[in-house]
Amino acid sequence: MRYRVFYALLILVIFLLMSSLKAIGRHYYPFDYRELICRYAAQQSLDPLLVAALIKTESNYRTDAISTRGAVGLMQLMPETARWVAAKRGEPFNAALLFDPEANIRFGTWYLTHLRQEFGGDTLLALAAYNGGRTNVKKWLEEQTWTGRAIDLDQVPFPETRQFIRKTIWTYRIYTYLYQKVDFTPNSRQ
Repeated sequence: MRYRVFYALLILVIFLLMSSLKAIGRHYYPFDYRELICRYAAQQSLDPLLVAALIKTESNYRTDAISTRGAVGLMQLMPETARWVAAKRGEPFNAALLFDPEANIRFGTWYLTHLRQEFGGDTLLALAAYNGGRTNVKKWLEEQTWTGRAIDLDQVPFPETRQFIRKTIWTYRIYTYLYQKVDFTPNSRQ
């Protein structure tokens, strides 16, 4: 009888600790702009948690983020890339749009999907191209500088791209743990 009570209490304590860990984790790994991310991820057949992880990695959810190379906004789009995306989508463009969360997420998710399609549905290659440039990734693959596999990330010539891929994958795993049972329909309030 004592053992049953002990084990029941132990299970309760573990459950409470796990619940607290998720609450703490969600503080450090927020899912801001959830409705926008879910809407545009769904339109582009992307996992919204991957988009959230990419945003966390790229800008830490700062709409005013500007990289040293000139990438702008939540998804850190280069203005030239965003202009190209807008043209492909038949939308007007001006650089100020990149500071608007909705436009930035709309352009960024479209671009990520375009890269996935260009690289045969391979998300790892799409992430590499998102950060390091599609031309560079094609060159690395053609010249066999990189196999394109996660296990061979050390072969990626750009340290920034290697780190970006690793961090995005790690962050995606964290988001999957923290938000795995969340309703991702665009009108969800969770």
